[in-house]
Amino acid sequence: MKAIHSVEQFNEIIASDKPVIIKFYADWCPDCKRMDMFIGDILEQYNNYDWYEVNSDEVEGLAQRYEVMGIPSILIFQNGEKLAHRHSAYTKTPDDVLEFLQEELA
Repeated sequence: MKAIHSVEQFNEIIASDKPVIIKFYADWCPDCKRMDMFIGDILEQYNNYDWYEVNSDEVEGLAQRYEVMGIPSILIFQNGEKLAHRHSAYTKTPDDVLEFLQEELA
């Protein structure tokens, strides 16, 4: 998973004509650390997509702009538009994340 460090970089990435998956997280977030323990297997399954992560404390304004109310959250973008969003309450297990990806990327 590649890191996003600026709003400009984020905007460039989400402009892709293919779906891109972006995880919003923060260093202090215990659920984010839990997700990190299982996300590797999911990345392998969905390795035909580009995955990115953005620290919502470091790149200010993005979380508010895209209505990320809880972290970790997973968002899917294409052509600069948010296609799908899975809020933190529904990203606690590998099954939660896989279900979301299967629904949105099928």
